[in-house]
Amino acid sequence: MRIGIDLGGTKIEGILLDTTGAEKRRLRVATPVAGGYDAILGALVAIVTELEVFAGTACSVGVGAPGALSHRTLTMKNSNTTCLNGKPLSQDLAARLQRPIRLENDANCLALSEARDGAGQGHRCVFAVILGTGVGGGLVLDGALWPGRQHIAGEWGHNGLVENGPLCYCGRRGCVETLLSGPGLVANYVRRGGLPGLAAHDIVARLGADPVAAATLSDYCALWGRALATVVNIVDPDIIVIGGGLSAIPALYTVGREALAQAVFTDELITPIVPAHHGASSGVRGAAHLWPTPPL
Repeated sequence: MRIGIDLGGTKIEGILLDTTGAEKRRLRVATPVAGGYDAILGALVAIVTELEVFAGTACSVGVGAPGALSHRTLTMKNSNTTCLNGKPLSQDLAARLQRPIRLENDANCLALSEARDGAGQGHRCVFAVILGTGVGGGLVLDGALWPGRQHIAGEWGHNGLVENGPLCYCGRRGCVETLLSGPGLVANYVRRGGLPGLAAHDIVARLGADPVAAATLSDYCALWGRALATVVNIVDPDIIVIGGGLSAIPALYTVGREALAQAVFTDELITPIVPAHHGASSGVRGAAHLWPTPPL
């Protein structure tokens, strides 16, 4: 049996899959960011322990996390959960659990899940997008992850989109993530004079009655098209799968698609753009898929 863990900025989710890939158990806890790295590590161990008690056996463990492992230092880098950066998360978790674990970027886990048995199944080149607290991406070629030499393949969220734009946690300004993430959408709404204190999904829900919300979403779709065109021009994937909390915005698949069609270097955009088949479960299922399917 396999355990997958999705380590997010606001929640940690664990799943137990049997040998057929069927879900047997799921757990979710708030990410103890205020407690720092040690508290997060403890929460990961607690989830694995509880799932293994239910399974009655030791299991393989795969973890999807924001950021990636540095090949140079073997510590975390590029994570928007900044307390993870510079920490040997993979080694520390393996030591606590007393077994090898596999750790990958959370968007890579989304891509792997959707390519294996989700919306991207049957396609050779799958690009998966996470739109949520951050913006990430993952690339799967012929059913296998393509992490890249620096382990940054798919990280379109840190391409520059607007010169002298909002400051990103990475130290640069105007990254895609600062504008297309949930916090980025909220910040643009407030800059336009919208009501403070609303979450991204609240703003989307106000489209019919709030002209500031409508203008904010129009901006969002235009920026989405420009940003994603860079990916399509370079990779030209067979399909684009969208996950994360903002993947439920209907306009992405209509207005946003048209903005992409206008920006991409082709006379006709035929690339399917679809929501993740497994929805919010894609990342955690992909983490479990980091280990090969056990023999039946």
